[in-house]
Amino acid sequence: MDTLNQEIAYMDKTTENKDSQPAAITERSRFLVPRENRETVGDIAVENPRMTCRNVNVYYGQKHAIKNVSLDIGRNEVLAMIGPSGCGKSTFIRCLNRMNDTIESCRVTGEIELDGANIYDKSIDVVPLRAQVGMVFQKPNPFPKSIYDNIAYGPKIHGLAENKAELDDIVETSLKKAGLWDEVKDAMDHPGTGLSGGQQQRLCIARTIAVSPEVILMDEPCSALDPIATAVIEDLIDDGGGNRIQGRAGFIH
Repeated sequence: MDTLNQEIAYMDKTTENKDSQPAAITERSRFLVPRENRETVGDIAVENPRMTCRNVNVYYGQKHAIKNVSLDIGRNEVLAMIGPSGCGKSTFIRCLNRMNDTIESCRVTGEIELDGANIYDKSIDVVPLRAQVGMVFQKPNPFPKSIYDNIAYGPKIHGLAENKAELDDIVETSLKKAGLWDEVKDAMDHPGTGLSGGQQQRLCIARTIAVSPEVILMDEPCSALDPIATAVIEDLIDDGGGNRIQGRAGFIH
């Protein structure tokens, strides 16, 4: 009971003093910095970056969803974006291949460059951009096509296969990398939408890697997967074509 009274007394004391501490609210030995006063900690820059983001702001109508995000993404680097639900992680990574263009009320300002070219320049065609910078969404979104055609669609429209044999090889290789081949190899003509949720997610991952993107954006790709399937995707991420050299974490609040 004494401990409980001490806790209540402590809470009352911090409540009384909060107006006198506008810059930081003391909680025992920890300081909680108000959101409007938070600043980036650590070095946002890397040597020879693949993508560069500077002062990125995102608005949904009048709502200012992301404020002044600056970050470099290195070559052959796995970058994990970490933060609480609703902090803007998905919104930010959708900026990196202009998927936010599909949202009418969304407006993006600032600079995002891929290999030195501003991806928001009016001369940029988003179709080849999204092949170069692929994306796997948190919720699987298979095409209303067969399993085979879900994977073959991208290589077909981008001219990545000269004949049926090459296309078959791309489809099989992609499904194997996503850990789905053994489960669907005898049902390639079945609709992709008929798969389970975890299988649909792996189908979408296979569809993304089928066009050999140079950058892959993944929005919680393993949230619907069991531990075994998750391990397969983690190995795929870790391999990165055999060229990954380092990993970094970015925290969004």
